[in-house]
Amino acid sequence: MSKTLVATTLASLALLSGCATNPATSQLLGERYILTNIDTYPVQIVSVDGVSSTLSPQRVEPGRRELLLRGPPGGAGYSAVESFTLEVQPCTRYYIVAVKANPLDTNFKPRVDHVMPLGSSCRAPG
Repeated sequence: MSKTLVATTLASLALLSGCATNPATSQLLGERYILTNIDTYPVQIVSVDGVSSTLSPQRVEPGRRELLLRGPPGGAGYSAVESFTLEVQPCTRYYIVAVKANPLDTNFKPRVDHVMPLGSSCRAPG
């Protein structure tokens, strides 16, 4: 066999093996989707299941995920950190926000602001 044919075959196999990976990942964003809610604020997703990342959106596998979120600074000038458990569905984008009763409060409650399907480019298992 020629070297070109071998190289082409190996390249084709590498491309096809990329299609065999799980494409049903979901996305997490610490942004507001509904901008009219005046008691919600963006959050920083510090870690997912103990793993830190600076990517936005963060891609995660479906299932139960433990998130560590940093809220906006309050009147004291520092940000609180809260844990949040989320049951992630395949091929879904989650907008996660902080809910504060008062803009000067440091403490917050995490909440999913909006859930959006990712569309036909994402294939759910099954």
